[in-house]
Amino acid sequence: MSTEEKINLLDLDRQAMEAFFEGIGAKAFHGRNVLKWIHKHGVTDFDAMTDLSKRLRAQLKEIAEVRLPKVVLDQPARDGTHKWVLELDRHNRIESVHIPDGDRATLCVSSQVGCALDCSFCSTARQGFNRNLTSGEIIAQVWIAVHRFGKPLTNVVLMGMGEPLANFDAVVPAMAVMQDDLTYMLSKYRVTISTSGIVPAIYRLREASDVSLAVSLHAPTNELRDQLVPINRKYPLEALIPACREYVRNDKRRKVTWEYVMLDGVNDGIQHAKALIRLLEGTPSKMNLIPFNPFPGAPYRTSPPERIEAFRQRLMKAGIISITRKTRGDEIDAACGQLVGQVKDRSRRALKLQRHLARSLG
Repeated sequence: MSTEEKINLLDLDRQAMEAFFEGIGAKAFHGRNVLKWIHKHGVTDFDAMTDLSKRLRAQLKEIAEVRLPKVVLDQPARDGTHKWVLELDRHNRIESVHIPDGDRATLCVSSQVGCALDCSFCSTARQGFNRNLTSGEIIAQVWIAVHRFGKPLTNVVLMGMGEPLANFDAVVPAMAVMQDDLTYMLSKYRVTISTSGIVPAIYRLREASDVSLAVSLHAPTNELRDQLVPINRKYPLEALIPACREYVRNDKRRKVTWEYVMLDGVNDGIQHAKALIRLLEGTPSKMNLIPFNPFPGAPYRTSPPERIEAFRQRLMKAGIISITRKTRGDEIDAACGQLVGQVKDRSRRALKLQRHLARSLG
């Protein structure tokens, strides 16, 4: 059987793994054992899975594999940030970033090859869009980070290349693997999915998963957000804010994390802070203020530090927890908005986006 025909066991969460093993005449507990071997112990060779019978190991070698992307760049930064460029099919490449911070270790994971949403301040958007990642390609980024460093992660954020909620059916099983007690044991508060605001998928996510929600807001009005985050034209703030409020309802520990890139003279004035306070009234919120990370040809500049701090203080006085995100990994283009990978662009922007979202949302 060729590699292309073999099932990649990285694509399977616990439920799917149990079903796979039952389907080949084994027991569900064999699936759980293999899940643990792959993710907890980092074992990809079936012959090394010693609690499986020789017959089952031989059977697995015929029909299955643990297929990891090729690491083509392993690049550290002086601040401890680590970027990996991973090669997939047909020379498409994605990036993931490991960010240590004291006792914490956060991995920023990509969910698509490129991105179709075309946010004007994001370098990834300039690369176009090729395809969704599989569940296995998403969880492989976690596998590589954990087993290259030999240390567990404390947090995973789906904030790398792509719009995670436009790849719903692959992202949700991958997040289930991240949370499983047999694998990476991350709590629902330690796995965060970021979205630019695909409203129907936010409601759907609430029924399918319990991970934390981050939303790329970047503007307090529809007029400005239409320019910065074009998906707002389809799902404006009047639809987005209630969906986010519903997502965190009935959990006192939960807040929506809002991502807000600070663009000099565009969205960083006190008048914008006041409008933001009005917009988020009644929504449990945490605000991440992100100094804009420049890239070649970018039409924006980073807001001055004193303006960012004035903006933050205004939000804090209104009771909105606000943090200015420390820029990490910018020297290796690993900071927020700088991940570009290598994308064989197959998109025709608006038309491609409409079709892609229609498929993603069923």
